[in-house]
This record gives sequence, C-alpha cells and structure tokens, in this order.
Amino acid sequence: MKMKQSVTILAIFVLFWPFVCAVRWQAKASDMNEPEPGPDVPCVKDAYPPDPSTKVDTYTVDLDKAPQERWTEIVSAKKNQIVSLISYVKKMLSHLGNGSFIPILEKDLAPLVDKLPYPYNDEMKGINKTVGIPLTDVMIYNIFYEIFTLCTSIVGQDENGALYHARNLDFGLLMGWDQRNDTWEVAELLRPSVVNVQYVKGGKVVYKAVHFAGYIGVLSGVKPGVFTLTMNERFALDGGYIGLLEWLLGKRNQAWMGFLTRDSLQNSNSFTEAVDKLSHTPMLAPAYFIVGGNKSGEGVVITRSRERSLRPMSLNIAVGKWYVLETNYDHWKAPLFIDDRRTPGNKCMKEMGQSGLSLSGLFNVLSTRPVLNKLTTYTTLIDVTGHLETYRRTCPDPCWPW
Repeated sequence: MKMKQSVTILAIFVLFWPFVCAVRWQAKASDMNEPEPGPDVPCVKDAYPPDPSTKVDTYTVDLDKAPQERWTEIVSAKKNQIVSLISYVKKMLSHLGNGSFIPILEKDLAPLVDKLPYPYNDEMKGINKTVGIPLTDVMIYNIFYEIFTLCTSIVGQDENGALYHARNLDFGLLMGWDQRNDTWEVAELLRPSVVNVQYVKGGKVVYKAVHFAGYIGVLSGVKPGVFTLTMNERFALDGGYIGLLEWLLGKRNQAWMGFLTRDSLQNSNSFTEAVDKLSHTPMLAPAYFIVGGNKSGEGVVITRSRERSLRPMSLNIAVGKWYVLETNYDHWKAPLFIDDRRTPGNKCMKEMGQSGLSLSGLFNVLSTRPVLNKLTTYTTLIDVTGHLETYRRTCPDPCWPW
C-alpha cells in the first residue's frame, strides 16, 4: 500500500508541475521578449556544423563479453557523472510521500533486479560493482529514464529516396529549476554523461545507440543497413507509473521500453520486423516509436498504448508526405498549448523542403526554438547506412524552458 501511495504522489506531481512552471516562465518570457512558440518563430539556417567540442565520444560494448563486464569501460569513465545524477534524483524524490518514497523503493527494488530479463539484470549488477553504488540506485537510475523523457524525432526522405533520421532528446522536466541560471538542473547534470555506443559481436558492429552512461536501455539507435529507431515518451492516464506499479507488485509480462528498443535493434532483421515487434509487444509504459527503413517510403510513427498500436503515421511519397515528425503528443490531436514544438518543427521542415533535406538541414530544424529548449541534452543525426553523430546541446537565453 505504501508503494502504491508513493507512486500516486509522484504521478500527481508530474501532471501538475508543468502548469506551475509555465505560469512562471510566461511572465519571465514576456520580460525577455522571447517569442511564443508557433508559426512566427524564425527557422534556424546555420547551426550546422556545431562546435566540434560538443561532439559526443564513441565507446564499444562487446556482446561477446559476460553481461557484468560489458559496461565497465563506459561507467568507469563516467562514474562521477552517474553518482552525481543518482544523488540528485534521490534528493528530489526524497520529498515525496512525506519522505517515504525512496526508503520504500530502496527496500523493495534490490531483490527485484533478478526479475528483470537477462542480460539486463546482470548488466545492472556489473554497473553496481564497477561504480560502487547500491544495486537499488542502479535500478532507480534506469527507471528514471523510462518516465521523464521529452523529445522531438523526425524521419524524412529526400528527392533521391535517401532516408534521414534525427532527434532531440529533452530531459529533466520537473527535476529542479535553477532560478539563478535559468536552467534545468538534471539536464545540466546529464549532458556530460552522453555517449555513443557501438555494439559488436564477433568483431562486427551489430547496432549503434546513444546512451546516458549507466542507462542500459536504448532511446536512439541504428542497425546499419536495416533500420533507424528513436523512442519518445507518450503522456497517458494509463501511463508508465501504472505500469511500473504493476511490475513492482508482480505483473511482469510487459516489456520495459528501453529494453524493447534494444531487443529490436539486436534481433529484428528488417524494417517490417522491427515495426511489427514495436507495434504489438505489451509494454510497461505508452510511447512513440519512430522508425526509418532502408527503402523508399519506409518511415513511420508508431503511437503505442501499453497494449497496442494506435493510428500509425507513415511516409507517403505519392501524396507529398515526405517526412513524419513526432514530439510527445498524439499526431491526430493538438499539442499541449504550453508545449508546442510540433508547429515550429513542421514550419521549418516545410521551409527546408524535400529538396533541401539532409542531416545538416535536420540539425538546423532541431536547433530552432522551442524545438531546441532548456531541456535539450543532445541532438543525434542518423543515416541507415550506420552513420550516427551526436552533439551535446545547450540553449542560451532567450530560450523556452521546454
């Protein structure tokens, strides 16, 4: 009962805090002459190439190694960032449920690591051993990414039939607004932990992904020559908090989002196979999966409830639909009025045009405020050939908070 009460408190906090932040920010934005997000926001044309110092380093995870050894190099290099973030998240969550939320999680989570699917349970144990933090903290760290992600993802096809995929990963909403610096504290902590990872087996690259060091699921990735994939959070009343609570209470026939995407990259051998897996696997939380293939017309936004796919939105070159764009709202509904990244994103895609589509052009679109905002931690550019480049992002004032 105490666990259920704590998760309920967290859900209420998540639902209402954005409106409090929005009221405060709109007053500040007025003083700063910051334009409201919408069709009049000017599109950025010259953001690419970005400062080379912001380019993310690439590491290797060898799938032939024992799971407990796979992440040793990465988490050793990023140990300080992982420890700092976990400490901050626990401090934030410690105020929930009259201080009972974290103690309940710490008591109940550690024994449940073995209930996670293999090899992810053993990979978490390896991170626990290498970083020297409690196993419970490693699990909290990974749960954290399942329920706090905001994003903008785009798949587009140019006039020659080439497909390009790009995304902003926005993270840290509700997690501590620094009033002195006008930044999200968690986003500031996360940026140094971003890494590109190439997964190899038998000496060959199987897939590539972008990670926050210590998080073993996948939010952005590519299986070279086969398909590209990003995941965006979907807000729903029957959301990740309900699924998490069910999992904690013993209902474990649902997939964790980050594990499902990683499984898809490792085991799906075609665009169609990946789309089928991502459309029909029962999940812990609702989500959007944005998938690009290796043939003309292979691009789709899969809108997922926890049980099924709802109204997929696909490329349709014959009718002029040469790109799909997804933020965090169902494509058949208007976005939340305080969080409209869709309108400026669509405007800038249309200004660029299909003839101008490229990875650099997508970077410019994703650099237009508020598509780029105070929560943006990284932008990644993906080509199905296997090219993946990622840059840490900041958004100097004047800039929208999300």
